[in-house]
Amino acid sequence: MRKLGLIGGMSWVSTAIYYEKINRGVRDRLGGRHSAPLVIESLDFEPIANAQSNGEWDVLGEQLADSARRLAGAGAEGLVLCSNTMHKLYDHLTDAVDIPVLHVGDVTAAAMRAENISRAALFGTRFTMSEGFLRDRLKSHGIELAIPDPERMAEIDRIIFDELVMGEARVESKRTMKTFITNLEKAGNEAVVLGCTELVMVVNPNSNVLPIFDTTTLHAQAALEWILGAD
Repeated sequence: MRKLGLIGGMSWVSTAIYYEKINRGVRDRLGGRHSAPLVIESLDFEPIANAQSNGEWDVLGEQLADSARRLAGAGAEGLVLCSNTMHKLYDHLTDAVDIPVLHVGDVTAAAMRAENISRAALFGTRFTMSEGFLRDRLKSHGIELAIPDPERMAEIDRIIFDELVMGEARVESKRTMKTFITNLEKAGNEAVVLGCTELVMVVNPNSNVLPIFDTTTLHAQAALEWILGAD
């Protein structure tokens, strides 16, 4: 197996999901007591979230680049950034190290194309929904992503930052997200992309009226295949 570096902590909740999914995948594929060879740097999300709100993206880019260098120095042969929003700074990682960095958009697009999905609605933080760094990546694969109206966008962002990153998954928020998805289906959307690593806490991919593409699960699966040398 190849050693993978995880840049996490954004939030710790989503990083724990990545860790569990990757290790369960290794166990299921190899059996016995096998687990994944990982190097993890878990960052403190409070100052990162504040910097995001203040638009200090260059500072955050340098922080991620430094993290990538440390992980490569610790023996990581490839990297996964455990955050959709921070993929805005993906180029800072690839400029900093000479090892592969698995992009969440590429693996999501591959899964959608395999299901012949060419248009979907995107849920995520306000940065991911309103800016083009993830939507443009999927568009390069022939997939169009629509975003919610401003009111729904604000509520999804609130659920993420006020609840999910704290490890809370409230019943009310699950109902809200289910209503949003039902309305999307009525409007003729083909699918929904969960473009935030924590959203799976309040959206069940297996019990909705539309196909749900959970980027966390897809990214973790790609990480598993890479570790096992199946890239």
